[in-house]
Amino acid sequence: MKVVVAENAGFCFGVARAVEMAEKAAAQGGECWCLGELTHNRDVVGRLEAMGLKTAQRPEDIPDGASVLIRAHGEAKAVRQALEAKGCTILDATCPRVAHIHKIVERAGKEGRQVVVFGEPAHPEVRGICGWCEGAVVVRNMEELLERSRQAEWAQNPSLTVVFQTTSNRKISEQSINSLKKLYTNAEIFDTICNATSIRQNEARKLAAASDAVVVVGGRHSANSLHLAQICAESCPAVLFVENADELDRAALQGCDTVAVTAGASTPSWIIKEVVNKMNEPEILKEETVAEETPVAEAPVEEAPAAETPAVEEAPVVEEAPAAEEAAAPVEAPAAENGEKSFDQMLEDSIRTIHNGETVTGVVAAIGSTEITVDLPTKHSGYISVSEFTDDAPGVDINDLVKVGDEIQASVVRVNDVEGTVQLSKRRLDAAKNWTDVEAAYEDGTVLEGKVSEENKGGVVINIKGIRVFIPASQTGLGRDEPMANLLGKTVRFRITEVNRARKRVVGSIRSVAARERKEKAEKVWAEIENGKVYHGVVKSMTSYGAFVDIGGVDGMVHVSEISWERIRKPEDALSVGQEVDVHVISFDPEKKKISLGYRKAEDNPWLKFTGAYKVGDVATVKVVKLMPFGAFAEVVPGVDGLIHISQIANRRIGKPEEVLSVGQEVEAKITAIDEEKQKISLSIRALIEPEPVRARTPREPKPEPKPEDDALVYEISATGEATGVAPEEDEPAEAEE
Repeated sequence: MKVVVAENAGFCFGVARAVEMAEKAAAQGGECWCLGELTHNRDVVGRLEAMGLKTAQRPEDIPDGASVLIRAHGEAKAVRQALEAKGCTILDATCPRVAHIHKIVERAGKEGRQVVVFGEPAHPEVRGICGWCEGAVVVRNMEELLERSRQAEWAQNPSLTVVFQTTSNRKISEQSINSLKKLYTNAEIFDTICNATSIRQNEARKLAAASDAVVVVGGRHSANSLHLAQICAESCPAVLFVENADELDRAALQGCDTVAVTAGASTPSWIIKEVVNKMNEPEILKEETVAEETPVAEAPVEEAPAAETPAVEEAPVVEEAPAAEEAAAPVEAPAAENGEKSFDQMLEDSIRTIHNGETVTGVVAAIGSTEITVDLPTKHSGYISVSEFTDDAPGVDINDLVKVGDEIQASVVRVNDVEGTVQLSKRRLDAAKNWTDVEAAYEDGTVLEGKVSEENKGGVVINIKGIRVFIPASQTGLGRDEPMANLLGKTVRFRITEVNRARKRVVGSIRSVAARERKEKAEKVWAEIENGKVYHGVVKSMTSYGAFVDIGGVDGMVHVSEISWERIRKPEDALSVGQEVDVHVISFDPEKKKISLGYRKAEDNPWLKFTGAYKVGDVATVKVVKLMPFGAFAEVVPGVDGLIHISQIANRRIGKPEEVLSVGQEVEAKITAIDEEKQKISLSIRALIEPEPVRARTPREPKPEPKPEDDALVYEISATGEATGVAPEEDEPAEAEE
């Protein structure tokens, strides 16, 4: 059997660079983390983890100040900002080609262009790309793009910026690019598929066509490895997909004269070599295999758990020692039958020693301006400073919180046997108890409420039961450019996402609670929505074609034509982000989750105002707003225009409206016609001009012939609004006879 190994199989430049950086970071010692698996290969990831590289799935799982390796796939901009806010040292192994795509989509987003990414939506590289712009659309092929563009809001934006995931299928990209150029004349199309990927795919296609079988080596969750297998299957009927040499079934290759071997970009050369070596090994007899396996089956390895069993069973015996000691402790002396302590008990309590960290119970004996005196059932006198009594001090009257004679519990901070005093803290004891409550809230996912007390680098802090809860900037729920100071002093709802009592670290999220509540509100909106229903909402964002309004968990779009009855060029002319508005539902699609809203009110319809104030024959002062070859449009009332035909501008023949009128000029005009159905108005200035006096003719004076100018006043307007009537030309003078 002849084995042919693809020349370009294995690690690409980006993955090789990332693995090299990971090996160096692990070799230097210290704690180093990777956000997500470094590469789609379990063997490689396992080897790096053995070297000390740790893997985390979320930025929140990485300790503050740790070194973090960004893999070749790259990460979203918000992820990098979250790591920087935690004080992490970033080792950026993002593939330069992927980083180039990030720059393309970031620029396109700032320019207001619609970004379209060709690739697998769940691929980490695609998620990272989408994190550098807003509203990116991810499609797998051209058919999916066309399907999603039908009645989609983003499809109304003709300015598309199209990129391809670096490991996308070259055949799909070529077909898509040709179709995109025909359908979107204003689109920016960037062929961002990695050359190494393209070369690898072309080579695999040629080898598959010339081989009896193909072995593709790669991770089962590696997109580029799966694409290689698909490409090879188009030309070769026998394709084996394996992750390593252990998965190779040599029996499947029997009878093959030529076998090709290729590998995805996440497969190291040593795994490829192991696969090839196994293919070249001499065939092992079945009997030999059984003989080798027999000793392994009889090996005494399985006896280890049995030997450990008695130790596990005897473990409870260890727990008996504390019980015996507690039984002998003096403090456990039995109480008197009447429920009161005996004299012996009180004597022992008075002379017993207390220790730092112990919890004691006492009675408030006196309340001063700076401390509280507590009687303890020992030889010591206890006191609690006001600052150690409550987290609310200063700013609170201690007499409102405790009274003389109250029984309280406190934690022992320091014992002074010489002076016979004990420094106590109720605040610390409460905090210790509250840690248990916070941990329970974390386990149960309980939603808590607290006031934002401070802003620091990378987030805000909430004090809850004496415990500081840090909310990272990415979890505050604020917009990218909105200052975190806006949350100071506000009571917010949040959920605990991380608790580390040893480090006294608690992390929470406001955004997750808001997202869940928003989802619940959205479900309620969709359950009750109907055409014409009015909602009070907030303008969230704007585009060139409209504004998006949050109506309570759901965003609806108000098209620019539904914002105002007056002429506006862009939504910003009438609305602003954050503005509260009342909108009504025009239409909705529950399946596509689309809602069309209207902002302008029916009672503000300028046509109704016009018809209520004017009728045919009335004279109005109008303002010229536009000049056309066939006449001028003039505003009668704001939002309603009428047409002054060129024949109705003057009582004489004119070549174009500019000879008499100008934009912005106010003139008197008579309303000659009103079309209620089409909402059109005809105006006339000529009707108000005093006609020239008619000179009386003598009986002998013949009636004058009609002049060409009289006929020239007759024009017609086509359906497209153009003047079709043509003024007759004057007869040319007859040539002189010879």
